[in-house]
Amino acid sequence: MPIFKENMDIHKRLLYHAFVFPFLFLFIFWLVFLVERVLYTDFTVFGIFPLATKGLLGIITMPFIHADSTHLLANSVTFLVLSVLLFSNYRHIALKVFILIWLFSGVILWVIGRPSWHIGASGVIYGMAFFLFCSGLLRKKIPLVATSLVVVFLYGGMVWYMFPLGIDNHISWEGHLSGALIGMFFSVYYKIKEPSEQKQEDIDENDSVDYDWQENEIENTTEDTI
Repeated sequence: MPIFKENMDIHKRLLYHAFVFPFLFLFIFWLVFLVERVLYTDFTVFGIFPLATKGLLGIITMPFIHADSTHLLANSVTFLVLSVLLFSNYRHIALKVFILIWLFSGVILWVIGRPSWHIGASGVIYGMAFFLFCSGLLRKKIPLVATSLVVVFLYGGMVWYMFPLGIDNHISWEGHLSGALIGMFFSVYYKIKEPSEQKQEDIDENDSVDYDWQENEIENTTEDTI
């Protein structure tokens, strides 16, 4: 069953699609937090514990675990802004980029992190921020460069939390650094992999809204804490 009406304006459709995945992820963030509070339990053990088999599951589950409401709220706002920018500006590759950043930032953290439980979504957040910034500069297209500038304006100060100098010891700078590195890597990777300019000219952006989780609609449309 299609989520959106077939006769919906293409611009509204694109905007709504850009919010689907971010809101789904945020819903899980808050659901996990509420379950943790209702059951009076602690899900920290679902974070990453570097170089230990007990911390491997956290590569997948870490982004959903937060220390407290302040931590959750701060990550939720930043996550929403960056993920909407990602899914609106890079809709053809956004889901792949997001999942790759999520998994590989966790793997790097598992290798380089201090022997402590690392929780939170900031690794993914840093990955998206650095992907958006670097990719916009590499592709040199006005809307994408503008997105890079927006990221710098809003979150330029994030760079100071990637290093163990003058920050709270409870902040996982290794998680931030892991996300930043993998975000930069995939910005370069997908720039190299992208179709030639001639092929891109042959793509009619209004023909489809091709998200991996919306294949049926494509066929139907005509238009320490981190």
